[in-house]
Amino acid sequence: MANEVILLDFWPSMFGMRTRIALREKGVEFEYREEDLRNKSPLLLQMNPIHKKIPVLIHNGKPVCESSIQVQYIDEVWSHKNPILPSDPYQRAQARFWADFIDKKVYDVSRKTWTTKGEELEAAKKELIEILKTLESELGDKPYFGGDEFGYVDIALIGFYTWFPAYEKFGNLSIESECPKLMVWVKKCLERETVAKSLPDPHKVTEFVAELRKRFGLE
Repeated sequence: MANEVILLDFWPSMFGMRTRIALREKGVEFEYREEDLRNKSPLLLQMNPIHKKIPVLIHNGKPVCESSIQVQYIDEVWSHKNPILPSDPYQRAQARFWADFIDKKVYDVSRKTWTTKGEELEAAKKELIEILKTLESELGDKPYFGGDEFGYVDIALIGFYTWFPAYEKFGNLSIESECPKLMVWVKKCLERETVAKSLPDPHKVTEFVAELRKRFGLE
């Protein structure tokens, strides 16, 4: 059976960006289908009945849900080129630990930089910078989180970069001045065609967040 790969996604999703990058790293042809999250398609509801969320990777009619699981699946199915996870079991465990840290920490706190005010916003700003500094410390002087090769943790984090200008604008903070090494890593990642092709323009994301703030009555 020929490989039929469909990705149900939403353009500003930092989670969908992971799956796009992983597919492109492996050279996999895929059909991208944009979802309207206020009017979800019957296919999305059928393929992800538990969470009803994007992204959903559909491979030969079978759904794989949750972006971090999708990236691992892609790495295992198309194992012939550009390994995403390290081959060493300990290094693989470490990569999974840091991707899990990103999943558990970054999204919820970063969202508060544009959805809250006052003391809650100040606490969120402080916590976000602490989280990013922890990641920056783990990166150290390496070009990528796993060393010389672009991999799993890089894919897990890089999509958030497209939201950084929104966090900075609405949260009134500067990620670049607080985490300069992290921004060097961002520029290194963006040199990869697989990444550059998969990420939207950060200014477009900021405009999208501004619209959300109006919709939520935060403006």
